[in-house]
Amino acid sequence: MDILISGASIAGPALAYWLRRHGFNPTVVERAPSLRAGGYAVDFRGEAHLSVLRDMGVLAAIEREQTHMGAMMYVNSAGKKLASMPADLFSGDVEILRGDLARILYEATGGTEYLFDDSITSMTEDASGVEVTFERAAPRRFDLVVGADGLHSNVRALAFGQESRFVRELGLYTAIFTTANHLGLDHSGKVYSTPGKLVGVYSARGNTEAKAIFHFGSPPLLYDRRDVEQQKKILAKTFAGVGWETPRLLDAMGDAPDFYFDSISQVHMDSWSRGRVVLLGDAAYCASPLSGMGTGLAVVGAYVLAGELAAAGGDHRTGFARYEAEMRDYAGRCQKQGDGVAKLMVPESRFMAWVMNQNYKLIPYVPWKGLMARSVRKVANSISLKSY
Repeated sequence: MDILISGASIAGPALAYWLRRHGFNPTVVERAPSLRAGGYAVDFRGEAHLSVLRDMGVLAAIEREQTHMGAMMYVNSAGKKLASMPADLFSGDVEILRGDLARILYEATGGTEYLFDDSITSMTEDASGVEVTFERAAPRRFDLVVGADGLHSNVRALAFGQESRFVRELGLYTAIFTTANHLGLDHSGKVYSTPGKLVGVYSARGNTEAKAIFHFGSPPLLYDRRDVEQQKKILAKTFAGVGWETPRLLDAMGDAPDFYFDSISQVHMDSWSRGRVVLLGDAAYCASPLSGMGTGLAVVGAYVLAGELAAAGGDHRTGFARYEAEMRDYAGRCQKQGDGVAKLMVPESRFMAWVMNQNYKLIPYVPWKGLMARSVRKVANSISLKSY
């Protein structure tokens, strides 16, 4: 069977790997002209995540390029340490830069056809397949189409309708980009917060560079998702006058090769498939970066979707239904990990910011200091994976 996958970030290549292993013929289309480098750190935690990576043969490569991040320090405007957050709360069992992970997964899919710098423009389904047109490539016919193209999924829009029906914003926006490690951070990070805003920086690639990260609370914003300069202006205006290293990081934003800006949101849908089209990863059940689950959830979902299609002998109706039956509760539990975190991460008032700072100071000394990390790992392991 010929299966078209939209999206070459994480979920798409992971699915392409498993489909080829089960004897299907995947093609991946990606809007970007090449693999996206850079990006923020993502992590995997728990045996459910790690077992899939191990079975793919990529865990060793991921471990070789993991960040080895230590604690994140909360600081005041003078840079003085206020509190420290343990590494396993943020970094899971293994953490890697998103761009490095995408490259490793891409390399694991040798022999798979990739159509870069292109995108689906229409899908017409009939009893035996889907006729697909592209922005650049000639029209082609596929047996199935998979949307693994993220929060703002093009496939979801074409097959299911407007994004506003499925995307729920959590009240935060985020921006991240690569910059110089001017603070000399050694496998660590620093975070400064004011009411409604948070700015941080952490070292990357063996301390040779750093990632600047910004979070701010806001009602829904109207902006062009493809206009990077407009997004930079929004960020500069929002963080004007914020202290600590903020002005220097904003100045460095102009030279950033990998600027990213978006809302922190979740995706909630009653069904992840329609006819011969199915959604995977963030396109179907985005849990948000606040959950700490998004990347692991995408990789597990790819394993299950390919496995269920193979177990059903390519019958998409049965395969899609079983995929959803296996993943629905798990995706819901992962999404709950992100609920309510926004107001804790970026408190809206000075009083709540003070309360959170006091809690952070106490964490190293309380007997339940590992409870949060163990709770996240428990959710990550709350699925029994079949052997397909």
